[in-house]
Amino acid sequence: MNEHIRNKVYQLRTERGDTQEKLGEAVGVSRQTVIAIEKGNYTPSVLLAIKIARYFKEPVEKIFTITSR
Repeated sequence: MNEHIRNKVYQLRTERGDTQEKLGEAVGVSRQTVIAIEKGNYTPSVLLAIKIARYFKEPVEKIFTITSR
């Protein structure tokens, strides 16, 4: 079984009307890192995932989920 982490960062960010730059600044990463996370090309560290969850005021498990490909 090949597992993959999916996320709802793009959905949550756009629902709030925030830019990638604003999210990046709030959690301490570049806009390019936010882009990579949203596209699923980069899996954030636990620390970064928690910062993102706090930013959106959501549990980590609501934003990041493990799926089978």
